[in-house]
Amino acid sequence: MIISLVNRMRNYIKTLGHVFGVFFFLGKKARRTKFFFLLSFLPVAVALVITFNQAFTDHHSLDGLYLFTNIIMLFYLQLIILILALFYGTSVCSEEVEGKTLPYLLTRPIPKSAVVLGKYAAYTVIVIGMVSLGMFFSFAVLNINRLLHGPIYLTLLRYWGVLTMGIIAYTAFFTFFGSFLRRSIFFGLLFSFGWENVIQYFPGSTQRFAIIHYLKSFLPLSSSGRFSFLTFRLEPTPPGLALLALFLVTAGFLGLACLLFSLKDYVLED
Repeated sequence: MIISLVNRMRNYIKTLGHVFGVFFFLGKKARRTKFFFLLSFLPVAVALVITFNQAFTDHHSLDGLYLFTNIIMLFYLQLIILILALFYGTSVCSEEVEGKTLPYLLTRPIPKSAVVLGKYAAYTVIVIGMVSLGMFFSFAVLNINRLLHGPIYLTLLRYWGVLTMGIIAYTAFFTFFGSFLRRSIFFGLLFSFGWENVIQYFPGSTQRFAIIHYLKSFLPLSSSGRFSFLTFRLEPTPPGLALLALFLVTAGFLGLACLLFSLKDYVLED
């Protein structure tokens, strides 16, 4: 019995790997990926404008690391990763139904849960890649004069880790959205730029009902200033509990997405 279970797990993992490989290749070649790649580089353009402005004006130059952790991270944490996770996450399940490709995908004995997990992993890796490139270029542009200063890279790794955790959690959440909602993009936008961008500023325990609260809990509390956007009104959760909360969000919503996609009979409209 144990040997049989091990073989089944091995076959399931091989299936996951196959699904991941297919959709990672398709995802890289998709037209939308080119558009979202440009979107992920929007903060690079902002960083270039700031750098040139400071180089050719007499105004007092702000520290590059300070600008990166406030302005650039504001773009990524509260805008870009939400948009990318929304469009890629909801498409994990919905694009197979809307594109009427689900019957062809399931002609082989592939568990529906393997389809969800494999596509989720492929799309998550693509999004992490796009965001990481844009983030690293933004960091380099703003800190061009001290790229050989080793300690600044600890800050870069910290913020990169926060964005990566955010992409993993948000994509799982929106995968769940796409598994049962027809207008998942619309409701996802309401959630992203309504709930997530409002509830995080509520005082007390209310802000803990937003995923972004747990991401911000890993960031250092900023001193008061005109660019203290990210930690405004933040009452951080201890890092260990924040990591546990993000894990539960990811595992829980992925599990629900797999369950719904496996049990639901999708009607393919003409």
